[in-house]
Amino acid sequence: MTTTVRAADAAHFLSLVPHLLGFAPSRSLVVVPFAGSRSLGAMRVDLPTGALGDLDSAAATIVGMVCRIPDADALTAIAYAPESAADGLPAFAVLAAVSRAADVCGVRVVDLLSVAEDGWGSHLDASCPAGGRPLSEIERAAARDDDPGPGPAIDRDHTSGAELPRRSAAERRVVGGALRSLETALAVLCGIPRVGGGRRRTRGTGAEGGSGVDPAALEAACELDDPPRLFERVLDGDPAELEPFVVALLVWCLSRPSLRDVALVQWATDAGRGDDALDAQRRWEEGEEYPERLGRIMWGDGDRPDPERLLAALAVVREVAALAPRRLRPGPLALCAWLAWALGRSSHAASYAERALEIDPDHGLAEILLSFAQIGHLPDWAFHQRGPVR
Repeated sequence: MTTTVRAADAAHFLSLVPHLLGFAPSRSLVVVPFAGSRSLGAMRVDLPTGALGDLDSAAATIVGMVCRIPDADALTAIAYAPESAADGLPAFAVLAAVSRAADVCGVRVVDLLSVAEDGWGSHLDASCPAGGRPLSEIERAAARDDDPGPGPAIDRDHTSGAELPRRSAAERRVVGGALRSLETALAVLCGIPRVGGGRRRTRGTGAEGGSGVDPAALEAACELDDPPRLFERVLDGDPAELEPFVVALLVWCLSRPSLRDVALVQWATDAGRGDDALDAQRRWEEGEEYPERLGRIMWGDGDRPDPERLLAALAVVREVAALAPRRLRPGPLALCAWLAWALGRSSHAASYAERALEIDPDHGLAEILLSFAQIGHLPDWAFHQRGPVR
């Protein structure tokens, strides 16, 4: 059974979709799941193309995602197509495939909508004009009906927002100098070589002789006695105001998979589990099994993380990636990809992962995250809302 939404209601609904997504969709298939009359967020994929079998396969995948959402019993599908509606609403074949997949899964179809370059309409509305309804109806509906009110800015499309902060060459040089001093201090204190191999000769210092080591670098190096404490404190405050040695410490840590994974687990949970992850990493290096309860977090299983905590961590790591030397940028970029993926932002995850792989084609975490994005694999917690989005 299908339910046809009146045109004015559908126009208002379409005005709310960008608020559900956080961006203005284009060339996209958007599916909004419902539990009764309540929306449960929204999912976007690139608008499927190809033969009938390809469309049915794509539709089955996205309807399968709806079926994974607890309490979801219905959906509305919207095709945003870069075509004119003059000869009829576009993307009928795509939406018909969604309808067939929903019928197979026992999911009720609320509406099937197309938004073209010059019109919009419902494929279930027999009174819809052949060329669609004016796009201005969507704008008027937003002004006439209850508006979501002030909130996060709506990005222009699904790829927006993945750009790293703009930082000057001078700012990057300062962080690079702090990182070199830190690496020298660690070589003197612990005999740890710089990431990337080899030794860098630093004027006035010597990793072998130990002379001229920057006291600030020595002080920063001592923070590595307790990495979870560092990872926790950087979540507070403005990432743009992080001290150069703090950024250098984070660059150093996130370029090492063992410490990067500790940060990943901690930022997805809490400081206590960061301590657990650090201890588990040390035990794993001594030959013990890595605990499944921590590994499941890395693969997106378990309780849904606090989105605000993930966003705070992503803001920090984006800053670190923007300031990191190119040779060490893949680590922070790959963690940006994981945090974006954990938030359900697969397009952003793919963008970060691709940039990491441009620098290091063999970066393991970046390869995994890019493959996840390409096959549409989301973390299990993406299907468990803290509360319905109305």
